[in-house]
Amino acid sequence: MAGHSKWANIKHRKSRQDAKRGKLWSKCARAIIAAAKNGGGNPETNLTLRYAIDEAKAANMPKDTIENAIKKGAGQVETESYESIVYEGYGPGGIAIMLDILTDNRNRTASEVRKTFEKYGGNLGASGCVAYLFQSRGQFYVNKKAIDEDRLYAVTIEAGADDIIDDGDSWQILSDPADFLAVLQALDEVEAKTESAQITMVPNTTITCTGSEAEKLLNLIENLEDLDDIQKVHANFEIPDEQIAAMEP
Repeated sequence: MAGHSKWANIKHRKSRQDAKRGKLWSKCARAIIAAAKNGGGNPETNLTLRYAIDEAKAANMPKDTIENAIKKGAGQVETESYESIVYEGYGPGGIAIMLDILTDNRNRTASEVRKTFEKYGGNLGASGCVAYLFQSRGQFYVNKKAIDEDRLYAVTIEAGADDIIDDGDSWQILSDPADFLAVLQALDEVEAKTESAQITMVPNTTITCTGSEAEKLLNLIENLEDLDDIQKVHANFEIPDEQIAAMEP
């Protein structure tokens, strides 16, 4: 999934730009609030909150902003109530798309998502139409220069990783979501800095997109990601390295 990896790296650069504008921080705060409300404000006993906090830290969200979001979710500060929804649909070329959503207004979100799909060449589908094409996985990308291959295998497999994929300049490491924190801690202990680390929906297979179809697909995904209520966008596409390189800023 080399193309998928390169697109992930582009998204991380975009995320850093979003953070400067506050958009990504807003999404992180919403995830923390929802997690704390559903499972309590202690990240030691609420793993969903721990994941949300880790993602906020990765986005360089200020500590006091994180703490304030936890207080809101735990009921110490008045705030909105968010509902978790998963929407599914198709992009150009029949690419499967799943959306993780936190919203305080389901009708507004449904309207915005539907319009975005229609405007950029996709269509919103029924619940379950593409979910079977994905698996929930812990996913890590580590640059090959950060750690020796043998050391990487020894450290991550012992911690619970079950697949390591050669992905060009990086290693892609996959684990069961329950082993996510153990693998992340193992990488931290050997100072193998991750390019990205998240619990995500990994496609069972991918579809290669090229040319104008690839550009239309990425345009759709970027505009979906820009919607405030959408936390994450998952898709089963792959784009050739040379085309991704041509799209990089």
